[in-house]
Amino acid sequence: MSPAKVQPPQEKAPVDESSESTATLAEIARAAGVSAPTVSKVLNGRADVAPGTRSRVEELLLLHGYRRRRGASQQSRLIDLVFHELDSAWAMEVVRGVENVAREEGLSLVLSESAGRLTPGQTWVDGVLARRPAGVILVLSDLDAAQRAQLNSRSIPFVVVDPAGDPGDDIPSVGAANWQGGLAATRHLTGLGHRRIGVIGGPARMMCSRARLDGYRAALETSGLPMDAGLVREGEFNHEDGYTAALELLRLPEPPTAIFAGNDLQALGVYEAARELGLRIPQDLSVVGFDDLPLTRWIGPPLTTVRQPLIEMAETAARLVLDLGRGRQPATTRVDLATSLVVRSSTAPPAR
Repeated sequence: MSPAKVQPPQEKAPVDESSESTATLAEIARAAGVSAPTVSKVLNGRADVAPGTRSRVEELLLLHGYRRRRGASQQSRLIDLVFHELDSAWAMEVVRGVENVAREEGLSLVLSESAGRLTPGQTWVDGVLARRPAGVILVLSDLDAAQRAQLNSRSIPFVVVDPAGDPGDDIPSVGAANWQGGLAATRHLTGLGHRRIGVIGGPARMMCSRARLDGYRAALETSGLPMDAGLVREGEFNHEDGYTAALELLRLPEPPTAIFAGNDLQALGVYEAARELGLRIPQDLSVVGFDDLPLTRWIGPPLTTVRQPLIEMAETAARLVLDLGRGRQPATTRVDLATSLVVRSSTAPPAR
């Protein structure tokens, strides 16, 4: 995986070897049977080291708990921002938020995509070690234990935005109140009088998807409505899967009168499926999305959705990773920002 862009280019800061712990470097070099400059090359992500030597040195860095001392002279004026997928309006909102903070701090961004993988490849990690950014922000992604150790040993802080799984208490992360959002979306529909409410969830492997579905389930239970597994579908967070799932739901012998989509892109797929079947929104079908992307205000009819504060989440993550790089420890490693229901014209009481 290679960076998508660096804007504008910056000169790489010179390596300040005096900031290294020379005794520890010498100890690691002796244990690995290599020279101290070779260990330094591994630390700096240099390519001219044999794979076996690099692996041996990395193991010893982890074993000795080596951690490079922080120093401004060691860092480039960059923030690394990596997505599992970059081709969506959702991702652009996150980029805008990180850019806001980067601009304030006089930093530039390196954008990367992991081609749909939730854990970036080692090539990306090697690039980060060579760039030595002020911080790394991973979106819907995570690092494996070895990759975390590599960044920790170089004192490169990282934060996860909207983590796919449970990152653990020791990994700083920023998310949203997904359960509360799912609850609010479904309560809005039950409050309008809907009793058959379909739901299109995101991938089960993602924590946010499970939380939104749990919120949907809780809203049904508190309204005294049964959970009907036949009204539940799952798909990726894209238009195509929303369309396919909506067609399945709307072709049921007893179709739902409302659908809660896992995100706004899936909701657009629901709109397409409804048009194809000759259904009017909201007269024949109510639709609720999740995210509140800018485009939801302009589609016809404007979409009722749960606002996920994507720009604020990205800004929070950027400030958090820079604070960590400056040695400031956060009061908590997990930040969840509030979601809110935005009611527009895609929901109404059921016709029957």
